[in-house]
Amino acid sequence: METAFIKTPLGVAKIVGDEKGISIISILEEGEITNAIPEVLKEAVHQLQDYFQDKRADFNFKINPQGTEFQQRVWQELLNIPFGKTMSYLDLSKKLGDVKAIRAVASANGKNPLWIVVPCHRVIGTDGSLTGYAGGLWRKKWLLEHESPSTQQSLF
Repeated sequence: METAFIKTPLGVAKIVGDEKGISIISILEEGEITNAIPEVLKEAVHQLQDYFQDKRADFNFKINPQGTEFQQRVWQELLNIPFGKTMSYLDLSKKLGDVKAIRAVASANGKNPLWIVVPCHRVIGTDGSLTGYAGGLWRKKWLLEHESPSTQQSLF
């Protein structure tokens, strides 16, 4: 596995992967930035930089997140939430076929290992509130506003 650390507006992103794909993208408060990016991580680094520069709305590099079968199903469904849109935990549970699984869905969402790329930040409370985000609610708010800029006052 190769690792790189890049600066983002929200902190330092840690990117881990190999020839099978990127398995982890997480956010840290601080860290040493990688000068020489390993070849297997270059495309992911480039696409993340484009995202933060408003040049990209989706990602197409190879991903390889590790998780249970249920977590994989949740993460796959998260990939279907369009850029600039949100979905409630309840609606996500319904899409997965079991409204009663809302807590399990929320737990799997929170264990998403691919920050931003698998857009768990696009999942909100049924009442429209910002809830549960491993990177901190301020980052979730920032990401949602980044993806859906408005000249109006912030909704959150």
